[in-house]
Amino acid sequence: MRDLTRRPGDHRDSTLDFAVPERLGESVVYVDAGAQLHIDLRLESLHEGVLASGDVETTASGQCVRCLDDLTLPVEVEFQELFAYSVDEAFDYTVQDDHVDLEPVVRDAVVLSLPFQPVCRPDCPGLDPETGERLADHPEWKPREVIDPRWAALESLRTAPDDEGTAGSSREKR
Repeated sequence: MRDLTRRPGDHRDSTLDFAVPERLGESVVYVDAGAQLHIDLRLESLHEGVLASGDVETTASGQCVRCLDDLTLPVEVEFQELFAYSVDEAFDYTVQDDHVDLEPVVRDAVVLSLPFQPVCRPDCPGLDPETGERLADHPEWKPREVIDPRWAALESLRTAPDDEGTAGSSREKR
């Protein structure tokens, strides 16, 4: 970056491809160590510092939160960060010895773009709450009606539709 520092208006475009050195993300979905990471990077010199912007592409692995099947998700995220020349509280990152450290910026952008509750497909039915079987494997499955035990005593007062007519007529005769 020596040719960019303190030369406002200059810029450099580059492409970076490398294997992720350590796992990114600690939740249900993550980018595993060794996964390929592709970055289209643009470094622009400004009066205050160097503006780093880019597009990151990789693949995340994990599990569907509904049916627990393994899944892979494409990750595409943009980032933009200013690396200041002077150490100041207004800036999070600085240019040090004509270098910028993109690792924390890229890591944060990728991890924050990962879905909190990934699903294998939007209409994933999940698992049967009683047996734990995948409902996608049993399309004929229908949930059984569960009656709240607090209302179970009132179930005996319920009458069938054809009983209503006879129940009402016997009241009238009395």
